[in-house]
Amino acid sequence: MTGVEAHVSCVGLQVLRGEVAVLEGVNLTVAQGEWVSVVGPNGAGKTTLLHVLAGLIQPGKDTRLTGAVRVAGLDPLGARRPQIAAVVALMPQRPTVPEGVSVTELITLGRTPHIPRFAMPSAADRDVVRDVIDRLELGDVADRLVTELSGGELQRVVLARALAQQPSVLILDEPTSALDVGHQQQVLELVDRMRSADGITVIAAMHDLTLAGQYADRMVMLRSGRVVADGAPAEVLTAQRIADVYDARVEVVQRGANIAVLPVRDGTR
Repeated sequence: MTGVEAHVSCVGLQVLRGEVAVLEGVNLTVAQGEWVSVVGPNGAGKTTLLHVLAGLIQPGKDTRLTGAVRVAGLDPLGARRPQIAAVVALMPQRPTVPEGVSVTELITLGRTPHIPRFAMPSAADRDVVRDVIDRLELGDVADRLVTELSGGELQRVVLARALAQQPSVLILDEPTSALDVGHQQQVLELVDRMRSADGITVIAAMHDLTLAGQYADRMVMLRSGRVVADGAPAEVLTAQRIADVYDARVEVVQRGANIAVLPVRDGTR
């Protein structure tokens, strides 16, 4: 990424919880409009990294952070929460779904960072919500309660709430968890179309290496809180590296722009 102006950057980021280093010396540079997939085994520090970028982890009694972090021109370690929420949207792995809230009402919550305190959504806010509902094809469920939705519908609604913030940086934490393959593709294609149309920067933590590699411009692989690889998917996803980092036997297949990571049993290679 040398010579490219960073839209998101970390330099020497360290996160300590007690005496345990959850992230150690993380350097990361993401250009505006780029899609970077963050991968690594369980406990590698993926979610912690995303939460730092979203301003959800702050120094405290049991948590120490060092290093320099910038997201869309802001320091998430020092900026006020409303400032960060106006430019960064997080689609969490396990969204909290309130009872008795309709799809439209939940999506409208995404406008909160842009609405003055004690004010109601303006006509412009309602226009943004309607536009997101149309673009994500949620019109048929707009009046339904969120608790009545299927898993695939809920993922689209949570994505819509994030996009209603009109963020310049969209952070996804396992956006396809618990979805079938069809809904996985639908959600990721929606994100990619919105990225292309609006120039949104996407940083996504993903377990599925095949999907992560197919949608990302670049991949960052973590192990034990450290970056062990950073580059194009074909450079990062090698059978030997995956064996070293995940302790897994795989075959990596590339056909044109598509890359697939296939688990291999002993004696079947």
